[in-house]
Amino acid sequence: MIGIKSIASYVPVEGVDNYAQGAKFGKDQEFIFGKIGSTFLPRKDETQETSDLCVEAARALFASNSSLDPASIDVVIVVTQNGDAEGLPHTAAIVQHKLGLATRVAAFDISLGCSGYVYGLYAMKGFMEAAGLKNGLLITADPYSKIVDPEDRNTTMLFGDAATATWMGEDAGWLLGKSLFGSDGAGAEHLRTTDGKFFMNGRQVYNFALVKIPAHLQQLLDTSHLHADDIDLYCLHQGSAAIVDAVSLRFKEGEHKQKFVKDMVETGNTVSSSIPLLLEKHVLGSPHRRVALSGFGVGLSWGSAIIERSE
Repeated sequence: MIGIKSIASYVPVEGVDNYAQGAKFGKDQEFIFGKIGSTFLPRKDETQETSDLCVEAARALFASNSSLDPASIDVVIVVTQNGDAEGLPHTAAIVQHKLGLATRVAAFDISLGCSGYVYGLYAMKGFMEAAGLKNGLLITADPYSKIVDPEDRNTTMLFGDAATATWMGEDAGWLLGKSLFGSDGAGAEHLRTTDGKFFMNGRQVYNFALVKIPAHLQQLLDTSHLHADDIDLYCLHQGSAAIVDAVSLRFKEGEHKQKFVKDMVETGNTVSSSIPLLLEKHVLGSPHRRVALSGFGVGLSWGSAIIERSE
């Protein structure tokens, strides 16, 4: 069965002091740390493109896995809504070339934001199993610094740039369990770009997450015939500290709040990269056996899933 074998990431060293940004907008340190949750926001270099971030993450993956030969890669999927230049051609093709992968490789993008990693896991698994493929790279990179207005107080203090690469293949340490997905295009206006600039209605997005995600997690547990106690960790998209806190308190009336990972102090909201960053740091090398994932955002879209350590 196709599952998650390894994850590596690339987070730019340079970035923005979020306390300084907050001061510019009249926000104190308590607000920045408590509500936003990020004191530093990594930013890509102006000369770096989205594909460059992808390549850095993929090279880190190859470097940390001696058994993964680039020549063995069969498919590359890039989750991004901010590809190279104006998004044509697809970023995955550019990544294939920059990594020097074989031209027999299937390469395509998935245009999703904060829910994209969960969607990408199951798209990759299904594609690989249907085509009989052995090794896949699921890459996330969505540098919102390309579209966020630095003068927009609603967005500029939230987003950081990062990329991750997930090796998916057979004999994996983590297998994909039940999953549930959803879309509501009626909320499209709450997260959008207009003339190349990003707009977000923060209150509407917060309300959407608070209403939708706790219920979706419960539905996922019911579908999986599991109880909340059966989950070792809940890895949610790191939209903001306020959102993660609110969802964790709403789910089962906060009984499992300590199991909800919150780790965005030095990364910010990295869009599709936030969940794999959590998995890389808190799950793959841990003794945990069963983890719940949930991504939610632009679309509006959401996806939740269970991953389990293989026996």
